Amino acid sequence: MRALYLAVDGGNSKTDVVLGDDTGTVLSFVRGGTSSPHQIGLAGTRRVLDDLVRAAVAGAGLLPETPIEVVTVYLAGADLPIEVTRLHEAVSSAGWARRSIVDNDCFALLRAGTARPDAVTVVCGAGTNCVGRAADGRTARFLALGPISGDWGGGHDLADHTLRAAARGEDGRGRRTALSASVAAHFALPSVAAVSIALHLGDLPTDRIAELTPLLFQAAARGDEVATTLVARQATEILAQHRVAASRLNLLAAPHALVLGGGVLQAQHPELHNRVVAGARQQAPAVEVTVLDTPPVAGAALLALDALSAAPPAEPRLRAAIANSAPTSPDHSRTSQRDPVLD
Repeated sequence: MRALYLAVDGGNSKTDVVLGDDTGTVLSFVRGGTSSPHQIGLAGTRRVLDDLVRAAVAGAGLLPETPIEVVTVYLAGADLPIEVTRLHEAVSSAGWARRSIVDNDCFALLRAGTARPDAVTVVCGAGTNCVGRAADGRTARFLALGPISGDWGGGHDLADHTLRAAARGEDGRGRRTALSASVAAHFALPSVAAVSIALHLGDLPTDRIAELTPLLFQAAARGDEVATTLVARQATEILAQHRVAASRLNLLAAPHALVLGGGVLQAQHPELHNRVVAGARQQAPAVEVTVLDTPPVAGAALLALDALSAAPPAEPRLRAAIANSAPTSPDHSRTSQRDPVLD
């Protein structure tokens, strides 16, 4: 008899849930909004996941009481051991499956990007994070609590720096930069000063600042020195995360995979991508660099298959099934996509 699993990947903007079996067959694939405990609290996380699990079971044509062997839940916001423990308790008490496995969403992304047992992933999307694993079961991770834990970079941070550089370049406090004209034009205003005033007064919502990240990479591609400096700083941060994680696992001089994920890295902007690849090979000559090309929920599902000791053919079958599946929302309508630069 086939063993069923539920796999969850929850980020800051969306949550994917896959229901499948140990042959690699995907029975349903649903998508909802954020399930990060940092954004909606633990009780909110459980409510969101419960709705999506019910939708996945119904979408697979199964009865609510159908036994499911394991649920794997990988969420943004599961950073500290106490957070993982509390989330595990909430998931286990929900009764969605006989067994529950819970951890940070970076581990799902890592498994989606590679089957190699020695691997590191650096995620640069709206924010940034890094985890690693070794064949002997050791892991490496960072606090990833934002500026208070030393984090730098990601789409939102880059957008903030883009606006700051544009303002300083316009009024003379900083170096002149093409970002000044680009930022003003993006908001159809005469100057960056006008943009700043509009943001201050609420005429422009502050969440629109995130739209500026693509302007940074466009300016860097045209050779703007200020933009290039910011992109280089982001590359340096990504390489530092890889270096530290690989060193903690004694992998820096050993063959291992480096998986690049998150919208900023998956866009493969040449000014960033080429620096990261060259730098990674310089600090770890045996590294194999790959860019994630599948939804991270595939990693959560593969980790469920690993827990079920599924036969080897299940992995390629699962990867193909997820690549060919379109997620639905709980009401089975297509969910709109966010800006891939940040997600």
